[in-house]
Amino acid sequence: MELFGYVAAVFIGLILGLIGGGGSILTVPVLVYLFHINPTLGTGYSLFIVGSTSLIGVFSKMKQKEVDVKTALVFGLPSMISVFLTRKWILPQVPDPIFSINNLNLEKSTAMMLLFALLMLFASIKMLRPAKEGTSLTDNVTRNNYPLMFQGFIVGLLTGFVGVGGGFLIVPALVMFSKLPMKLAIGTSLLIISVNSLVGFTGDVWSQGGKMDWSFLSLISVLSILGILIGGQLSKHMETKHLRKGFAWFVLMMGLFVFVKEIYSVIY
Repeated sequence: MELFGYVAAVFIGLILGLIGGGGSILTVPVLVYLFHINPTLGTGYSLFIVGSTSLIGVFSKMKQKEVDVKTALVFGLPSMISVFLTRKWILPQVPDPIFSINNLNLEKSTAMMLLFALLMLFASIKMLRPAKEGTSLTDNVTRNNYPLMFQGFIVGLLTGFVGVGGGFLIVPALVMFSKLPMKLAIGTSLLIISVNSLVGFTGDVWSQGGKMDWSFLSLISVLSILGILIGGQLSKHMETKHLRKGFAWFVLMMGLFVFVKEIYSVIY
């Protein structure tokens, strides 16, 4: 199973490079189901893998002038604050088990995976819907953009709880509230994802750094980075619209599998 996990690590980066998001949502299932890592630790690992991989992807986007740093700051600052607070203080305070009624126990790890499954289902539906293009960005749109700041805070909470980059939420928010064209929104999203994830990971290092297998984490990150470099080159020569739709259906099936599996473990 571990061999499939290493291949999947490359696939995560490949999808990020090809369609600018979505691949990170596979990281936690890969860590939990293929490498048998505890979900709490797995979401922390995911933050580092997603953050470092996205950071590499940002450099090529910057060369192509497809990153809006000003918008990234407006969205990213409240998001960074909420993801750090979630990983450092909120998540460790969640009781385990969350509740126990007769023979029905909802453990913390199961609750995290159920939340993750729901997020996968939501992400797949988002990716299946046709994307709406934005218009050019103006200073008036960026300045005091409270809806964008609020969206950033919410994305930070979700990133903190389930360890995903949240590109499927960030890109629509940038298009809707900052009127960014799609290509610019994708590049800006990668910058936000990388900073968010790495800041959130510092909260994990603070609270559970002694439990981390750094050599394993480095290996998975390198494989994922290799994937995003390959995906970035392939994206220049491929039509990614149909690939995105196919991947969305795959995420939908994965989300259903995770949800059913975790519900079964609660009942039985």
